[in-house]
Amino acid sequence: MTESIDGAESAGVLRPRPATGFASPAGDYYDGGIDLNRHLIPDRTSTFVMRVSGHSMAGAGAADGDELIVERARAPRDGNVVVAVLDGELVVRRLRIEAAGPVLQTEPLPPSPPVRTRVDGELDVWGVVTRSLHRL
Repeated sequence: MTESIDGAESAGVLRPRPATGFASPAGDYYDGGIDLNRHLIPDRTSTFVMRVSGHSMAGAGAADGDELIVERARAPRDGNVVVAVLDGELVVRRLRIEAAGPVLQTEPLPPSPPVRTRVDGELDVWGVVTRSLHRL
């Protein structure tokens, strides 16, 4: 780990070896660092981390126990995974903008079918999910 300008630690970056041909032993070398805070969190005042509970979005890469990076300042668009208020609870869903109005859709792993919920009235999107952090 290396220290960044603001005092936060950053992870080192290794350049990958070529995919074909003879790989030089010097092919992997340290190439400075990456500040994960700066890389994953563009706006510290409007970015939050939430832990996933359940399997309804596992097909979208948000499995039970994963941590999601959510940006509240980002405007939601069709196809975004969002955190929205549904029946008074925060839920993670895929947003679909259709002619009849917005739809929130689950994306479970097969063979479970997705569940589509049409939103009557104004949709309350809490934030847009930008990353899923999955423990290996």
